[in-house]
Amino acid sequence: MIQEEQISKLRTAIEQAVGKTMDTYKDFDVLSDRILARVGEMVSRNTLRRIWGKLNDNTVPRTSTLSILSRFLGYANFEQFCNNNKNVDVDSSPVLGRRLSVPDGLTPGDRLRLTWQPDRVCDIEYNGSLHFVVINSKNTRLLPGDTFLCALIVENAPLYLDQLQRKGQPPMVYVCGKKTGVRFERLTS
Repeated sequence: MIQEEQISKLRTAIEQAVGKTMDTYKDFDVLSDRILARVGEMVSRNTLRRIWGKLNDNTVPRTSTLSILSRFLGYANFEQFCNNNKNVDVDSSPVLGRRLSVPDGLTPGDRLRLTWQPDRVCDIEYNGSLHFVVINSKNTRLLPGDTFLCALIVENAPLYLDQLQRKGQPPMVYVCGKKTGVRFERLTS
């Protein structure tokens, strides 16, 4: 039997990861889209509303659905989420951002969208051997064609781009999301 306490912790962790409380239809539509983009599996708006208690039909969420939500946070499944959060106080525990180990999690040609405050967006493509190229950017100093090295991306933490190269300039280090951290999502082709 799935315990409500663990589901409550999962809801709280997701709200902390997305940076907002889930209240409106639009919130659940956006979350559904982000889950699909990040995990590659669909969880409907109404299923999410049931898990958040916004639709009261007395159904218990399936473990498979809770595992999809756990993968959204970077865990292998719901069981791993529960094991890692057994003695965690829901109200006071920080949630560590999910991690993306570049050598283990990406193949050449994979694209990511990086976002950070205020209103910064940068699409990047992985070229292998820890090398990335900027494809598009909005409200950042990064320009399409810039290249850099990066081995690890931790959500909600600053992202350090090593050996950032721009035509005609020496390599430098660039920090994305120094104050609020970055978020990342995989882009589908």
